[in-house]
Parts: sequence; structure tokens; C-alpha cells
Amino acid sequence: METALTRLAGVRHPIVQTGMGWVAGPRLVSATANAGALGILASATMTLDQLRTAIAEVRCRTDAPFGVNLRADAADAGDRVRLIIDGGVRVASFALAPSAELIAELKEAGVVVIPSVGARRHAEKVAAWGADAVIVQGGEGGGHTGEVATSVLLPQVVDAVRIPVVAAGGFFDGRGLVAALAYGAAGVAMGTRFLLTSDSTVPDAVKARYLAATVRDVTVTRAVDGLPHRMLRTDLVAALERSGRARRLLHAIRRAAGFRKLSGLTWRQMVQDGLALRHGKELSWSQVLLAANTPMLLRSAMVDGRTDLGVMASGQVAGVIDDLPSCAELLERIMKEAEETTARLTTAR
Repeated sequence: METALTRLAGVRHPIVQTGMGWVAGPRLVSATANAGALGILASATMTLDQLRTAIAEVRCRTDAPFGVNLRADAADAGDRVRLIIDGGVRVASFALAPSAELIAELKEAGVVVIPSVGARRHAEKVAAWGADAVIVQGGEGGGHTGEVATSVLLPQVVDAVRIPVVAAGGFFDGRGLVAALAYGAAGVAMGTRFLLTSDSTVPDAVKARYLAATVRDVTVTRAVDGLPHRMLRTDLVAALERSGRARRLLHAIRRAAGFRKLSGLTWRQMVQDGLALRHGKELSWSQVLLAANTPMLLRSAMVDGRTDLGVMASGQVAGVIDDLPSCAELLERIMKEAEETTARLTTAR
């Protein structure tokens, strides 16, 4: 299936595997790429050396195009951009809007720039700055998310910009792909659906927790880092919501110290990253520090398998997913469903 996304990224299928921290590593990204979709390597939870090694590992596993996701507001964003360019990475993906200068640097080097946004005005801004495409995530999506449903946000963005739009939030099968294309999107991006594959390195106990979840078990909370965060409801999430500010702050400091040790960042750099998150948002100073808590809480679940001590970012689609196919099996199924859905619609006319 050829769309503006497949032509831009050089992939066979108009599907993106999103850059999920601690989840989207070389194995998942290369499996996605080999199956014909665009795999995005998550770099925000990696040091520079780890990112360099990860890019090289993906290169060893696949000849297909892939991308790297990074935080545009990170203190070392410039160094990460140079790694992307030097590593011959096809796509640079951003969780927050990159500057016009950063976009220009990447595009001059031949890298395709695809930021993720959650509002029409943000899509308009990055399009004006020269972004090649944009991923727009509706409120159904996992992790940090907004309040507007994909079915409402997507057509707004498609009508507002003249670059390819990739739909995210609530997609898991071929019917959703056809629906997104009908809205005018050039493809779909999926996180939770790729997390729940046999190629994902997420521990089996954590995958089992996702598979057991119903739609009602996926919630949005501000208790983790002060921002709306969609995740599975667990006893830990409930406890964080019940606890007072002082207890949450103490918990955040302990977790942030662990992340500082793993990432190699200084406390000053971590505070700067937290301040960047605070920009444009009504966050208290305690929430700035709480923002440093998130990576370690995610790591506890996604790497260590501790569903009791970690948080599990999740799209609402976790409630309708019940199997763990390989990336190749998943993509073959989605494309077949898309063809069958399109055929039914054509016959109905």
C-alpha cells in the first residue's frame, strides 16, 4: 500500500512503531523494519554511547529504513542529532516540537523530520518550520496525552497542514488503518500494539498484565509527573493518587537519583529537562522534579518486570488486544484486514 508516508520514509506499509522508552530497542525496531513498517528507536532513556550502540545494532539487524525518537528540549539534543546524521538514520522523530534550526540541520543532512503533536496549532507550527510530516496523537494514545479524541483531532490537523499526517491513538488493526486513511491521514502510528508482540523485550509478566486489562483498566492520571499520563490502573497508581505532595516528592527524588545514575545526567541537566517540561504548562516546582520520576517508574515495569513498583504506559487499545504475534505476523494481518475492509466498502457502493 503506497501513501505519502511510505514514499517519504521508504517503507512498504504505512505504519509506524512509536518510540516508547525502555520498549523500542534494537530488537523491536529491526523486527518492525524487516516486516516493512517504520520502526522508531527510543533514545530519551539512553545515554549517548548507548544510542550510538543501539543505532549500530539496528543497522546490523536490518537494511530497511528506521528512525530515532528524541526529546528536542534535552540538554544534549544537538549531540543526538549528530549521531542520527552520522549513523545514516532515515527519520528523526520528536516527542516535543523541535526548533526550526534543528529541523533545518536534519533536513540539510537528508534526514526526514516527523514530530509528534497533540494539537492542531502545534502541527501548524512545525509544518511552518519545515517538518516533513507530523504524527498526531489523540487522547486514546498511551503515555503523555491530551483530551481530544483522535476522531476529532485528526481531521482538524489534516485540514490545517499540507504535509503528510500520521494518525496515532486508538489504532491496532486494518480497520483502523482504513479509517485513518479515510480521514486523510497517510498512515497510522501504534505503540501499545507493538509493545504486545513477541518481538518486544518487555517481560512476559508485564505483557500478561496488559493482555488481562479491559478498556476500563486504562486510566489517565497526573499523579506520576504532574502531566496527563495514560497508563494501566494499578495499586501503585492508586497509591500515588492518594498520597500527599510531600510523599510523592520523596518518592520522586529517590527514583530520579536512580535515573541520574543510569543516564549519566547531572542533577542540573535533569532539572533543566524538568523546566523544559514546565514551559507553557501550569506545573508547580515539585512537579518539575516529579517529571524526573517517570523514566525510573517505567523502567521498573518495562525492564525489571515489577508491575508492583512500576507504571505501565498504555493506550486504550490494550483493552481489546488479546495476543502476542510477531511484528511480521501483525503487519501481515493488518494489511490483509485493510484490503478486506476496503473491498467490502467498494462492494457496498
